[in-house]
Amino acid sequence: MKLFVGIDVSSEKLDTCFLDSEDQILLETSLPNNVVGASKIKEHIIQFTENIHYERIIVGMEATSVYSFHPSTFLAEDAELKSLGIEVAVINPKAIHRFKGLFEEDKTDKIDAYRIADFLRFGRFNTSLIKEEKYMALQRLTRSRYQLIGQLTEMKQHFLENLYYECNTLTKEIDTSIFGATMMDLLTDSMTLEDIANMSLEDLAAILQEKGRGRFSNPQKLAKSLSKAIRDSYRLGKVMQDSVDVVLASYAMMIKTIKKQIKELDKAIQQLLEILPESKSLLSIPGVGPVYAAGIIAEIGQIERFENEAKVAKYAGLYWKRKQSGNFESERTTITKTGNHYLRYYLIEAANSVMRNEPVYREYYLKKYHEVPKHQHKRALVLTARKFVRMVDVLLRNHQLYAPERSV
Repeated sequence: MKLFVGIDVSSEKLDTCFLDSEDQILLETSLPNNVVGASKIKEHIIQFTENIHYERIIVGMEATSVYSFHPSTFLAEDAELKSLGIEVAVINPKAIHRFKGLFEEDKTDKIDAYRIADFLRFGRFNTSLIKEEKYMALQRLTRSRYQLIGQLTEMKQHFLENLYYECNTLTKEIDTSIFGATMMDLLTDSMTLEDIANMSLEDLAAILQEKGRGRFSNPQKLAKSLSKAIRDSYRLGKVMQDSVDVVLASYAMMIKTIKKQIKELDKAIQQLLEILPESKSLLSIPGVGPVYAAGIIAEIGQIERFENEAKVAKYAGLYWKRKQSGNFESERTTITKTGNHYLRYYLIEAANSVMRNEPVYREYYLKKYHEVPKHQHKRALVLTARKFVRMVDVLLRNHQLYAPERSV
């Protein structure tokens, strides 16, 4: 006899169904999503085991963002439940949704909890290890950094849009970054563009050298390009000019703030990486730095959660469904992209960097690049990322450092 506990998790409730292997509902209850509710589920499990010896006890719930984290961790790490051999499965919601679609019935939390327990009863799922706290802590940092990078990109785009109103030829004329500290300070300073345009090239070059702390190799050339860009641009009316100045100053302040926060996150990520021994394995790969290594480790967690490298690739969405019928085998298949998009992002970006540093991966990328006439770069890069997964899996599973392949 087996015991299956299906939990429909929401921000406030834990709707729970206790089901045995003979499809008999032992108990249905709704509990609060807090320590009290999770403790009550634990009590019910222990009570059921007092009367019947269950050869297997499985608790399952959907991976509902942050809501499933606390109950799954609580039940998986409880000492009394561990002694009973409890298994906790956090299941992909799409799998549960497809299973529910087989039945013509209403959609309620009570029914959902029963169907989760029923899904567990069929045994078509994998009980993966719950991530340890250090990996979850790293994941909070890396995902927050990922989101801040997205916000920073958006802020820079808005800044450039508004800058075009003021000086539409600036980005074409100068050969340095608009978002460097010197240029941002100059464009949002108390001086107007007219003041800069009317300034002598010697004075402007001196200001650039002062603000840039002597980092510009040719400040005179930059001053000339900047002055020319301002002179060649359209002029705004005073009302429009004042509005654009306010907007540019606001975006400049937000960009500066986000950059500062990213630096703080980088420090915290670096400190946490130092206590994770597997980080040395990934950092030994040419082209993989702390950001990519932290992102990959945070999303994978313990590599033992996955049976093999194919499961890691599928979890990341680097997976192509096979299409076969009779004697027909399709050669054109699309990538699923249904996995962990954070892990997929870090694997693809890391593979792109490794490809530029490792001849073997560069050769593989070029081979795949020239196989098709369309979408060459995207296809070749994704296939290179799939190859990269194999290396990541081997290094993490064997706790070894990277050694480049020897040419024969």
